[in-house]
Amino acid sequence: MFSKRKYMDGGDGREMGMKRPQSFDSSSSYFGGPSGSGLMYTSSYAYGGEPPPFPVVRLRGLPFDCTDADVIDFLHGLNLLDILFIHKGGRFTGEAFCVLAYPLQVDFAIQRDRRIMGRRYIEVFRSTRQEYYSAIANEISDLRSGSPRRGARRAKSNDDGKDLIEHTGILRMRGLPYSAGKEDILDFFKDYELSEDRIYVLLNADGRPSGEAYVEFANPVASRSAMVRDRMTLGRRYIELFPSTTKEMDDAKGR
Repeated sequence: MFSKRKYMDGGDGREMGMKRPQSFDSSSSYFGGPSGSGLMYTSSYAYGGEPPPFPVVRLRGLPFDCTDADVIDFLHGLNLLDILFIHKGGRFTGEAFCVLAYPLQVDFAIQRDRRIMGRRYIEVFRSTRQEYYSAIANEISDLRSGSPRRGARRAKSNDDGKDLIEHTGILRMRGLPYSAGKEDILDFFKDYELSEDRIYVLLNADGRPSGEAYVEFANPVASRSAMVRDRMTLGRRYIELFPSTTKEMDDAKGR
């Protein structure tokens, strides 16, 4: 499940701004003990009795409109605890730190090196706890200086202006698991009246699910109300919701 942590000023405990949404799996965390697959949890004996290394990687070359959902999709199948986008002088640098649940997952993340996000090749590097904490400190310093944030949009409704968009009764979903079907979407919106024939799961050019879908609600009031589900999870995927229109939906279905 995703949660939000806040930067804290070590001096007086004052909140310094929102950190990235994170995924915590209480049943299998790097910070806890092994409770599931021995493949994913690597105990200290594998490191000569030393504690396992801090499981963090650094991504470079990210698109400047990159969001959390894009990074989660790029590292699909891995357990992300934190995503920290890096800024300098208020500008997104195209880099991010990703904290994983297990040391062994770093090796799997490194295998994504030079894969494509959008139209860009993404570099994946091993990193360290010290580099990650230094990046957090720099972000706090940047926030204190009042530098405006440009690029690397945070996936928040207020930041994207979603709450200002007029609703037509249609929502677009992004970040769906590729195995998700209409029943999963119905369950995601289980507090709302929906029917399967009003759910349209989009396919890519290969005929496979694209990770997006359109959902028609009974009326604009219902779709606006359903926006409370924005940034919640379906399975282990972080789902973004966007107000949409009939034309946009029809165009997407026709592609």
